[in-house]
Amino acid sequence: MIVARTTFAREADWSCRPGLCQAVWRRRVGKRPANRTVQGMQLKLAEEFAEELLEIETTIGLKQTLEQASRRLGFDHFALSLEARTSSDSNTGVLLHDYPDEWAKVYINFDLAGRDPVRRACDKSFAGFAWKDIERLVPMTRGDRQMLGVGRECGIGDGFTVPRHLPGMVRGSCTFVVRPDKSLPRPWLAIAELVGALALGCALKTSGMATRAGNAKLSDRQRECLLWAARGKTASETAIILGISAETVVQHLKMARERYDVHCRQSLILSALFDGLIGFGDVFSWRDYN
Repeated sequence: MIVARTTFAREADWSCRPGLCQAVWRRRVGKRPANRTVQGMQLKLAEEFAEELLEIETTIGLKQTLEQASRRLGFDHFALSLEARTSSDSNTGVLLHDYPDEWAKVYINFDLAGRDPVRRACDKSFAGFAWKDIERLVPMTRGDRQMLGVGRECGIGDGFTVPRHLPGMVRGSCTFVVRPDKSLPRPWLAIAELVGALALGCALKTSGMATRAGNAKLSDRQRECLLWAARGKTASETAIILGISAETVVQHLKMARERYDVHCRQSLILSALFDGLIGFGDVFSWRDYN
């Protein structure tokens, strides 16, 4: 997370062009920079970090660069997470951070990752977001607010998170945070988004996940049966649509569950969504026309 540029890196490095950077800056802050000197400093810093990140080949180098970047952008800590979304690579991932030890221990020992509202918000945002805007993206529970409150007690104040997704492959995020007694450095959020996107590209490359091409676990006919099941069709209805017998549909779905080593239709559908064999658009867009 570089000899060859990754998908994340290609996506991000065109954003370093001055015209686009200015537009993103205005969108984040809501006004033009106070003067051209400030704008020049921002563009120069973005260029420096972009060049450095595109040359990084190790996770150690990436962590050092992110530590430096977070301080120069006015943040106190950073965290970068990259994890495989395919079921076959469930144990593969990258985690780099310089969070306070107290918070890291709490987060790991209480397994808070599965309850983290920031992670949920990442799945609902195309662009970087401040934590104060999480409730606009996902519902917040009392437990979510308690978790953020514990984070503040451990030295984690507000944050700015850059999410990235490659469906069926990886999900990742790069977060920059400030201490509880500080505010986010809003004039630098656009640069933080560029740095975060490039850093995730570096992580993808150094982790080796970029070179893995997962083979489809299901045959074409199994996928078709699963897709219609995800759309709410019964075996009999799917059989009519595909022109096969209901028994054949049942058998295809049974074999699909065996290939994924799951025991119910819901788990099979979720596994196929994670692997990218079917997409949310395949399911929900179809319902809009029926």
